[in-house]
Amino acid sequence: MTTRLLQLTRPHYRLLSSPFRKSSIIQRQMSASSPSPANSYLNMITKSLQHNLQTWFHFEPNEIDIIESPSHFYDLLKSKISSSQKRIFIASLYLGKSETELIDCISQALSKNPDLKVSFLLDGLRGTRELPSTCSATLLSSLVAKYGSERVDCRLYKTPAYHGWKKIVVPKRFNEGLGLQHMKIYGFDNEIILSGANLSNDYFTNRQDRYYLFKSANFANYYFKLHQLISSFSYQIVKPKVAGNVNIIWPDSNPTIEPMKNKRKFLREASQLLENFLQISKHNQPISPPGQFSTIVYPISQFTPLFPKYNDKSTEKSTILSLLSNIKNTSISWTFTAGYFNILPEIKANLLATPVTEANVITASPFANGFYQSKGVSSNLPGAYLYLSKKFLQDVSRYNKDQAITLREWQRGVVNKPNGWSYHAKGIWISSRDNNDSDSWKPFITVIGSSNYTRRAYSLDLESNALIITKDEELRNKMKGELNDLLQYTKPVTLEDFKSDPERHVGTGVKIATSVLGKKL
Repeated sequence: MTTRLLQLTRPHYRLLSSPFRKSSIIQRQMSASSPSPANSYLNMITKSLQHNLQTWFHFEPNEIDIIESPSHFYDLLKSKISSSQKRIFIASLYLGKSETELIDCISQALSKNPDLKVSFLLDGLRGTRELPSTCSATLLSSLVAKYGSERVDCRLYKTPAYHGWKKIVVPKRFNEGLGLQHMKIYGFDNEIILSGANLSNDYFTNRQDRYYLFKSANFANYYFKLHQLISSFSYQIVKPKVAGNVNIIWPDSNPTIEPMKNKRKFLREASQLLENFLQISKHNQPISPPGQFSTIVYPISQFTPLFPKYNDKSTEKSTILSLLSNIKNTSISWTFTAGYFNILPEIKANLLATPVTEANVITASPFANGFYQSKGVSSNLPGAYLYLSKKFLQDVSRYNKDQAITLREWQRGVVNKPNGWSYHAKGIWISSRDNNDSDSWKPFITVIGSSNYTRRAYSLDLESNALIITKDEELRNKMKGELNDLLQYTKPVTLEDFKSDPERHVGTGVKIATSVLGKKL
């Protein structure tokens, strides 16, 4: 077991002599030809990052691509699956129960390439909710039954909060409120896609999200090790004893005790392994001469449910707060988006405190919310997020930022109607003005990944993201294009709209429920 733990927590990254040397080198390299309005901000942010992050990667031009649409994302997934030679590793919330084409694509890749191995990590509550009917677990079980768990390793993470009386009392439809595996990682050999999208038909057709393709063996190796580590804290789907059934076990090879048997011991063992991975890992690329590389990418993650209370070693929340708190002048702008707008209070406070003259918050219109006109309790969720949007605008007014910060609602048709889309994008862009275009903001930093920056993202779920800092003009133009593509379907919303539009009225019951259940949204 000791050997296995070392394999999981020692990514062979070269150790720098001191964090201060790391910070100074990165500052020199990134500021050598960075846009001048961003130089002072970059200097401050790199000093801050070196206190929190131990792992980073260098990227050259054309090693990061931005995928434009859900259909392109789906086509790329199938293409990468078909061409993979050694490994496919996927982490997602769930696999849609109708995604037989994707399963067939993986099966064909396994059949034609005997060296290929596939690793899946899904959420164990969401992925088994429909059992014994068709669901994520049954689809994956069919692959395991055909190729064996040596070639197809399918894992189901279940939050350690799912135990005791909660396991008995909380209905299946609501147990996701206890916590989820929410990371979206799609790895193929030496390339990886980070996204907020899951694996179901709407994410491949008409559900707007973001998707970045990274072409780097070192970067892919890091996320593969992360994937394997979280998988080792999870249940495994093994060959069923009866054809058509799903057989889920806690493998003896897992480095921790099963959380249902001893939650405290599980957290102690899992948190130590995670801390080793997050705090000791170092990148294994040589230090380049100043100005030789164009982009730095920092992996950041949030694993709060796997750490003991008051000893959270996660890296995402502190990094996001640092990005925002270091904005000190009006030469920097930002755009924030989350389809589910229940922003963490600390992040909201930092956004409102920035001295920006122009900034945007993009959120889903009620008509682009995936729960619009859904059945049961979830039908109230669009109203809850609408109420939270109004509260945000009230805070903007309280901070006297009405002229600087604009709330924009994204809408493309009406969800669940012909040609209607839903909105699921999330991210942050930090921009500076082009030297030769005083009216144009262009991003030089973005955060891509699974987090919605909500209260639940920083308390209940597992999240993984990447912070990209770049001076590559081509990549910056792509980031600007991505942002413009989102903005074209938005319109500004003000407090006056909430007063004059009866459709924006939110009932007292929804307001009370939102206040009580805010941590779960």
